[in-house]
Amino acid sequence: MMDRRKFLAGALVGAGTLIARRASAAVPLRSESARPPVTVYKDPSCGCCRDWVTHMEKSGFTVTAHDDRDMDALKDHYGVPSGVRSCHTALVGSYVIEGHVPAADVDRLLKEQPKVAGLAVPGMVMGSPGMEGGMSKPYAVVAFQKTGSTTTFASHT
Repeated sequence: MMDRRKFLAGALVGAGTLIARRASAAVPLRSESARPPVTVYKDPSCGCCRDWVTHMEKSGFTVTAHDDRDMDALKDHYGVPSGVRSCHTALVGSYVIEGHVPAADVDRLLKEQPKVAGLAVPGMVMGSPGMEGGMSKPYAVVAFQKTGSTTTFASHT
């Protein structure tokens, strides 16, 4: 039969292990899996849109893509100004992401949480994520408001 000291020592070790496991589970470290999911709307025939989705997934985002043939109506619905439009529109958290915005800039947006409607890479710039190949061009990621005002959020060369 086990004596009382050995029993109490074993019980304390077990309780300590259980407390440590529960404490580490209760305070998870910020990880890529803690990011909000990304919902992308794109034309079904757009190859560069699929490549941008792949870029975001490789960067650790969970992405759900929806095909939509009436992208102008969708962009109107989400308040994307005509001057910053591109080929696809994504939603992440409370923000709109328009076009080929790098995942690192989306991460920065989510971390800093500026008071903007979203980020955009206007047009379809060679060298931006999803538009690799050929001659790369410098481009800016702009933060935009639904009113149409923009500011430079990041520059890429």
